[in-house]
Amino acid sequence: MFKGFSLVAFLCAAILGIASGNAATISGAGATFPYPIYAKWADAYKVKTGVALNYQSIGSGGGIKQIEDKTVDFGASDMPLKPEDLDKAGLMQFPMVMGGVVPVVNIKGINAGDMKLTPQVLANIYLGKITKWNDAAITTLNPGLTLPDTAINVVHRSDGSGTTFIFTHYLSQVSADWKAQVGENTSVEWPAGVGGKGNEGVAAYTKQLDGSIGYVEYAYALQNKLANTLLQNSAGKFVSPTSESFQAAAANADWEHAPGLYLLLTNQPGDKSWPITGATFILMYKSQDKPDVAAEVLKFFNWCYLNGGDMAAQLDYVPMPKNVVELVRGLWTNEIKGSDGKPIFHATVADGGK
Repeated sequence: MFKGFSLVAFLCAAILGIASGNAATISGAGATFPYPIYAKWADAYKVKTGVALNYQSIGSGGGIKQIEDKTVDFGASDMPLKPEDLDKAGLMQFPMVMGGVVPVVNIKGINAGDMKLTPQVLANIYLGKITKWNDAAITTLNPGLTLPDTAINVVHRSDGSGTTFIFTHYLSQVSADWKAQVGENTSVEWPAGVGGKGNEGVAAYTKQLDGSIGYVEYAYALQNKLANTLLQNSAGKFVSPTSESFQAAAANADWEHAPGLYLLLTNQPGDKSWPITGATFILMYKSQDKPDVAAEVLKFFNWCYLNGGDMAAQLDYVPMPKNVVELVRGLWTNEIKGSDGKPIFHATVADGGK
C-alpha cells in the first residue's frame, strides 16, 4: 500500500512538474543584435529561478510580426517603433541594452583596427561606387597598409533587420547619395553584394569570402574573430568600437524626453563616440490577455536590468543607466495591465522574480 501511494504521488508530481515546466517558459522573438546577451541572461536566470526563455533570433522584422500576431510573449527590435505606430498597435516598447554596429573586413594581412574608413567611403562601398580595395579613396586613408587589387565583396542582411535599420539610418545621415538612392529601413534594395540571414549569417559570409566587408553587432565580430575597421565619427576622429566608445555615444541619450522611448543613437557628437551605436527594444502589449505570463516576462527583464549589467559589459554591450531603468519600471506599472485594468508589475518589486 505504501508503495502504491508512492507511485501515485510520483505520477502526480511528474504531471505537476510538466505543467509547471510549461508555465515556467516565456517566449520571445526578433533581433539578432542582442541575442548573445539575451542568451547569457537567460542561462543565469534559469539557474536562479527555474524560469526558461525560448528566444528565436530571427531578426527585428520577424519579431515585430510575431508580437503583432501574438505568437510570442514579447517581440524584440533594434528599430524602435514610432509613437503613433505603438499606439495604433496597442504596444509599448522599452530599451534593454545598447551596443554598436561595426564594419568588419576579411582581407589577408589586415587585422582588427588596422583599416580606417570615413562615412563617405563606407557609404560608397555599399553603393557599389568603390569596388576594389586599392581604390584611391581607401589607400589615401591608409597609407601604411598594403591593399590588394581585388574586388570588394559586399555582405549585407537578407532578412528584415533592426541592425540594418541602424546601419542604413546612419548611412542616410552621412551620405546624401545613400539617402536619395537607398534610404533607411529594416530591409532595403541593396545596390551591391550578397545577403546573409541574421548577424550570424553576415558574420559567416564575411568570414568565408576573401576581400569581403560586412556589418555586424560587435559581439558577433568578437565571437567570429572578424577584423573590425576604425570609423571616423562626427567629431572627425577615427575611433575603435569598444564599450567605452559605445558609452560615449549613449551618454547624450535623453530617454526621459523621448515620446514612446523612440530614440536613435547614431552619429552622436563627442571625440570618443562610436558613430553606429544603437539600443535594442522589447515590444509588449499594454493590455494583456495572459497577465500571469506577462508578469513572468517583466520579472525576467527586471532581473536583467538589476543583475545583468556586468554580463552585458563582458560582451561589450552598454547597460541601461539606472535612471532609465526606473523610468521603464514606472512605465510597466502605468501602461501594462491585465484585462481587468489592474497593473501587472509594481515598481516596488525589486527582486526580479527571486
